[in-house]
Amino acid sequence: MKTALTDTHCHLDLEVFDSDREDVIKRAKKSDVQYIINAGSDRQGNIRGLELSEEYKNVYAAVGIHPHDAKTFDDSLFREVKKWVKLPKVVAVGEIGLDYHYLHSPKGVQIEAFRRQIALANNFGLPIMVHSREAKKDTLRILQEEVTDISGVLHCFSGDIDMAKKAMELGFYISIAGPVTFKKAAELREVVKFVPDEFLLIETDAPYLSPVPMRGKRNEPSYLKHTAWVIADLRGISVEDLARITTLNAMKLFKLEDAKETGEIAYKIRDSLYLNVTNRCTNKCRFCVRFRTSYVKGHNLRIEKEPTALQLIKAIKDPGMYREVVFCGIGEPMLRLDVVKKVSKWIKENGGQVRINTNGHGNLIHGKNILPELKGLVDRFSISLDAENEKKYNAVCKPKLENAFNGMIDFIKEAKKTVPEVKLTVVKVPEIDVDACKALAEKLGVQLRIRKFNVVG
Repeated sequence: MKTALTDTHCHLDLEVFDSDREDVIKRAKKSDVQYIINAGSDRQGNIRGLELSEEYKNVYAAVGIHPHDAKTFDDSLFREVKKWVKLPKVVAVGEIGLDYHYLHSPKGVQIEAFRRQIALANNFGLPIMVHSREAKKDTLRILQEEVTDISGVLHCFSGDIDMAKKAMELGFYISIAGPVTFKKAAELREVVKFVPDEFLLIETDAPYLSPVPMRGKRNEPSYLKHTAWVIADLRGISVEDLARITTLNAMKLFKLEDAKETGEIAYKIRDSLYLNVTNRCTNKCRFCVRFRTSYVKGHNLRIEKEPTALQLIKAIKDPGMYREVVFCGIGEPMLRLDVVKKVSKWIKENGGQVRINTNGHGNLIHGKNILPELKGLVDRFSISLDAENEKKYNAVCKPKLENAFNGMIDFIKEAKKTVPEVKLTVVKVPEIDVDACKALAEKLGVQLRIRKFNVVG
């Protein structure tokens, strides 16, 4: 795995690690765990976590008082936490929150400690790590009332999709731990499939909740790979994809390092290579990823300068290494027809397969039928249908070109004559009649793939 994982929540400060803590951290590194965030729970745990962050370069600290210990959170301890949050390797306030399962501290005491620590995070601009067990209503209410300009994470998430949705609406990440690997985790697995890439984190919560096949043993950061395998499989991506996505999210939320700013022109997802040839497009679709983020599956696609054909070829290296090479990115590749033709010709000559993801405006853009020029160079087209009729298309996609919908339909008809495989796609959003889109695709004699909103790559 080329991209390393990040364990965003564990408790290496606990006594259970006293005999082999250094070996645990070494094993984590060997298992491709790049960063570890140690979450404090009580006074001594926070002090030990801070010591670990000073001792090990890849270990960071979150400081806070767990709801179990909320009854200890007096003014003296508050002043200590306030002092700790100023330290350079403290990246969050946590673990804080509510736990109504055990009630080691009374509900009212937990709520007061939760509010005070959120206020502290607000004042210092730090994210929060939230523990919530059997306390969905109060957790969401307090976050809504108290959080200002900060974000955070619901760690070791055990809620339902509704809770995840409401937390994400507040800008909070959802962190998944070992229980997703358990046999009776059906609801959690649905959450894992539901959460968009840009809100997903993973963790061990070590020494607790060891994932299968290590269940029953003391958990540690090196076991994060087992959780990652299950999550990647549920989301239909590779572990490398998942590592890249979640490590990027951790870097952004906790400011572990500056997130990668240079836009990529060639990026791998699963076993395909994607080419980002332009950020320009002839549509302004309201659901397009480029209007809410620069990232797809952890890759930054916001490029300052469009690549040449030679730059793309050099970035591909060996097209035979991939199932297919896809012209995609966050723009319309047919705007750069000459580059697409040159690169596609080279890919085919070197044993590769070519797919073009397009909005079907190629002929309108160039004022001619460009498809004969692509014969033999393209193996398949994926064309964004996006609406069942012209009126709906204009409303949803806001095309810059006149007669864009009909031009796209004509492009589909011509593509069928030229390219071995043509598929249409539509994003499932409320205003689109998916059944009508299916009927249109059948009439055109092509397959239709329905894409989920907020799921790209």
